[in-house]
Amino acid sequence: MFLQGDLQLMFDALYNIGAIDPVLKMDWDEVTNEMAREPQVVARAVQDLNQCQGNMHLLMEKLNSMDSKILNYIAMEVAREFCEFQD
Repeated sequence: MFLQGDLQLMFDALYNIGAIDPVLKMDWDEVTNEMAREPQVVARAVQDLNQCQGNMHLLMEKLNSMDSKILNYIAMEVAREFCEFQD
């Protein structure tokens, strides 16, 4: 399952809640490997975020309610998508 919708909106929501800067300093492999061991958690988080359908307020609300590990993973995935898009 993948994040759907406006990637810029997702990035903006993550930035507004302060989730982007911390992940820039993390070991992405470590976080990715940890989340790979919990695919059901990732799938549920992605499903919850996709249900926001572009509603920034709801998106930020969902992100703020997430565990820090999954929030970091989501922020990293959005950052990766932006990098791939730029290439």
